[in-house]
Amino acid sequence: MASVLAFQNLTLGYDRHPAVHHLSGEIGEGALLAVVGPNGAGKSTLLKGIVGVLSPLGGKISRNGVNAQDIAYLPQIAEIDRSFPISVFDLVAMGLWKHAGLLGGIGKADREKITIAIEAVGLRGFEHRPIGTLSGGQMQRALFARLLLQDARVILLDEPFASLDSKTVSDLLELVHRWHGEKRTVVAVLHDFELVKQHFPEALLLAREPVAWGNTAQTLSAENLLKARRMSEAFDDLAGICEDAA
Repeated sequence: MASVLAFQNLTLGYDRHPAVHHLSGEIGEGALLAVVGPNGAGKSTLLKGIVGVLSPLGGKISRNGVNAQDIAYLPQIAEIDRSFPISVFDLVAMGLWKHAGLLGGIGKADREKITIAIEAVGLRGFEHRPIGTLSGGQMQRALFARLLLQDARVILLDEPFASLDSKTVSDLLELVHRWHGEKRTVVAVLHDFELVKQHFPEALLLAREPVAWGNTAQTLSAENLLKARRMSEAFDDLAGICEDAA
């Protein structure tokens, strides 16, 4: 399997303090990968590095021909400003920016695509609702509809199922499996180990440093999980300013 993303002794962090370090490995094209680990393990930081929000403090990320427009990124829902006065239809329509441009007009065919995406996530009838009136689950459905329209090769999801009801999780997982079936690469930060074991064939266990990476059942062994917890508890936030960034 050809890789779409590769890490060579990667270090990512903030103010020269590493949040992820010494990460090496490859994500294959069409992979369905869960990134798991204790709180503060660097999971979200890794996604921000992949999408280019953070530059490496050391090492390298190789995107192997995947450009920015080929990557769709869904941050944690808490990071999204829901006070912005925009409708569900307009939020989903933003997924067409690659096709229409930031200032491009939306024609009849595009409006049909938007409607189909909204219906695909179970939000028919919500098109004109302001996003500030949506529940957490409805908002996440709208964001997934936007991802559908982005038509990206690589999809990054940061805690996409956090605090959602089981029906919404089930519906959104169907979309994740649809993307996987289309040979898109999906990387998701998750905290529910049982969900990961049931739906994600590959996992990366982080505790700022990689603990294990590979088959999910083997990666999430009791021994590895204990090791990750101990590594996370032992890590000193004030230690290890990255010399490469000095």
